Amino acid sequence: MSIEAMPAEISGMHFLRTRKFSDDRGSFFESYNTLSFEPWLGRDISFVQDNQTRSKKGVLRGLHYQTTNAQGKLLRVLRGTIFDVVVDLRRTSPTFGRWHGFELSAAHQWQIWIPPGIAHGFLTLSNNTEILYKVTHYWHPQSEKTLRWDDPFLGIDWPLQAGRLPILSSKDAAGVGWNDAPKFD
Repeated sequence: MSIEAMPAEISGMHFLRTRKFSDDRGSFFESYNTLSFEPWLGRDISFVQDNQTRSKKGVLRGLHYQTTNAQGKLLRVLRGTIFDVVVDLRRTSPTFGRWHGFELSAAHQWQIWIPPGIAHGFLTLSNNTEILYKVTHYWHPQSEKTLRWDDPFLGIDWPLQAGRLPILSSKDAAGVGWNDAPKFD
């Protein structure tokens, strides 16, 4: 499997894209292969669960993470476009306290590897957007945390339409600020 890879601005993260084969019937690509992804994800990575979301335009999900069984995520967009955001919560990381935002779409077929210890969220930029992500640990609701999407310390520049707030769940609307968010050592 041929993989195109680019480092992201957050330490340990990578954008990954596999080769796509197209002809008059349609297209095919191998979205994941353990051996091929090992150079970027590491040798000890194994995925235990796949999650899929579907959201309408303007929905913001996140910024989520787990303090117990911190999850690594391999995420890709199946339909539509998102503005994806990550925040590094690892005190020992050279990018601790930094956020990075980027656009991902089904059309470009990039995947993003998000290592454990990073809060993750996204804003849907198109209707009926579908996202699939593999995780390295099972969901652990007792340790799930939400970092506030509009925390002034972080100053995330979400591409919101002028005068419009995102559509949030009650859990996401009640996220904690940077100063109160548990971090990783």
